[in-house]
This record gives sequence, structure tokens and C-alpha cells, in this order.
Amino acid sequence: MAEGDLNIRNGVTVFEDELQEQFIRSSGPGGQNVNKVATAVQLRFNARSARGLPQRVREKVLELAGSRATKEGEIVIEAGRYRTQELNRADARDRLIELLTRAAEPPPRPRKKTRPSRSAIERRLKAKAGRSSIKKMRGKVSFD
Repeated sequence: MAEGDLNIRNGVTVFEDELQEQFIRSSGPGGQNVNKVATAVQLRFNARSARGLPQRVREKVLELAGSRATKEGEIVIEAGRYRTQELNRADARDRLIELLTRAAEPPPRPRKKTRPSRSAIERRLKAKAGRSSIKKMRGKVSFD
């Protein structure tokens, strides 16, 4: 594993050569500096062809990415929160790590089917019968 590789969890690794970074101009306030310096970063990661991701994690990360994922299976993260390239670069990588960590979580256990106890069933039916008799008493009274 090289120095720039991201080790997410057991068996989930993002290799440095799979990440593409492009620096773009930030939007928002910042004076003339915003118009001159490309401080925001656009991080691209092709999850569909990543060799360090198991198949289950690939599918889950594309599902979690939502609109950040392209049709080709590429995840695009734009980070322009900070005023320096280094901080924005670290922010984009952190967000990718967070996304991959959530995708690498094991699936939840299947629900164990349970049945109500016999006494619970009897109590429910007794309550239903009681409510039924109360409602029957609300009817019209006949003087026969």
C-alpha cells in the first residue's frame, strides 16, 4: 500500500492512482481573490472500476452517493469550504472516506420473527369482546 492510499476498513482500500483531483474556482464571497485563484477541489473517484472495493461496497457507495454519482459510476465531490487548496483537498478526501465508511458497514441482521404469547392473544380477544358489547349497548332501545 502506497503512502497516498486510503485504507477505509478491512478489505476496503482506495488507491492513490484511482483518485483524480482538479482545482477549480470557488463560488461565493471572497473578494477579487475568488476570481483569480482556483482553491476549490473537484475529487473524482470511479467506484465501478475501483480494484480495492468489494462488489457489495461498490453498489452501496453508488446508492449512498445519490446525485454525486454519474451514470458511469464515478463519484464527484466538490469541496470549496476553505480558502486554501490543501484544506479543501483534505476536506474532499475526508468526505469520500466518510461515504465509503458508511458503505462498508455490514448489513443489519435479518429480523427474527416473533409471535404473541397465548395470554396476550386471550387478553386482546377479551378486550375486543368488551368493546363490542359496549358498542352494541349504544343501539336504539326497543320497548317490547
